[in-house]
Amino acid sequence: MSNPKLKRVLIGVSGGIAAYKVCEVVSTLFKSGVEVRTILTDSAQQFIAPLTFATLSRHPAYTDENFWQSTNSRPLHIELGEWADIILIAPLTANTLAKLAYGMADNLLLNTVLASTCPILLAPAMNTDMWEQQTVQQNWQKLLIFDRFYGMETAEGLLACDRVGVGRMAEPQEIVAYVQSLLETGGKRDFTGKRVLISAGGTREYLDPVRFIGNPATGKMGLSLARAALHRGADVTLVCGAVSWDIPLGVRGIKVETSEQMRSQMLRYYGDADVIIMSAAVADVKPREYSVEKLPKKALPEALPLESVGDIIAELASCKQQHQKLIGFAAQTGDIVTPAYEKLQRKNLDAIVANPIDQIGSGFGSDTNKAIYIDKQGKEVEIPMCSKLEMAHRILDLVA
Repeated sequence: MSNPKLKRVLIGVSGGIAAYKVCEVVSTLFKSGVEVRTILTDSAQQFIAPLTFATLSRHPAYTDENFWQSTNSRPLHIELGEWADIILIAPLTANTLAKLAYGMADNLLLNTVLASTCPILLAPAMNTDMWEQQTVQQNWQKLLIFDRFYGMETAEGLLACDRVGVGRMAEPQEIVAYVQSLLETGGKRDFTGKRVLISAGGTREYLDPVRFIGNPATGKMGLSLARAALHRGADVTLVCGAVSWDIPLGVRGIKVETSEQMRSQMLRYYGDADVIIMSAAVADVKPREYSVEKLPKKALPEALPLESVGDIIAELASCKQQHQKLIGFAAQTGDIVTPAYEKLQRKNLDAIVANPIDQIGSGFGSDTNKAIYIDKQGKEVEIPMCSKLEMAHRILDLVA
């Protein structure tokens, strides 16, 4: 039925307009090397044709017409339930939610769920009033009590009914990231009850309203760390510098620009955090003087007077409590271990991630990364080239 070496995701599509977004989920997962199968409910076919998902997944899409189809002389729902490493249901409608909550099995998708034991990710989508109904919320909470169910928050925005409110299904990139996390970890929630504080991105130190000293950091590594921690059950706060991406659903996000703003927000949330990961590329220096108006070109100094910026991670380390773990990052060229370990000792960190930024596919702006994780005893663990989300999970494995 499939290649046993590939990761396998079964996607159940129920009847909602957000079904169109699932096309991107299927396509992205397939392109990343995941084997994808799809099941459409009867109502889902009112919004999108099975042929669309069959084309994107390179495999026939299943409907209730296939219910009594057998593979290897076994019922299809049993075969699919045992085949899947992860089941994603998106969009999750109020109808399918209610049936799941009460263990009903009146179609192929629900029978397959009951015949499976793998983690199940739910991405609800419905009108605001429907989502906020007491019965719907009771069904939602009832499902999330069980260990194998993972729920994504609904987003707020313009709905298909022209209402502006909560109930939008999470965006495809967020769904894909959560699926990849579940595939990576098997669904473990080892950070449940933990508060994780992460800094990400670069800072900007302004000379005037349009000119600044900065760096190429995009915040992708910090974003991946935030997602990974969230998917493992943590309460996540992300303080990020000048980045263009949106804060993931479920993450408390604070956007800043300057190093002083980042310092202020890190100190604000530091006392309540159990794990602090400083992945931001904070400036080392800033212009000594700031002009509130744009300086004309002829007024720019030939030599720019600079002054040092406060060391945020050293300040955090100086007030670290016994239960807290403080992890730093060191973006390096050439020998990455020696300066990183010196930084770890000098700043009294629990661990540091030494990251080579002069190698292809690693460092600022890339979708992949590689690193060496060094703990306070000097033990080194190499993390080979992988996606930044996978690296985030490797780091959290070592922290945990």
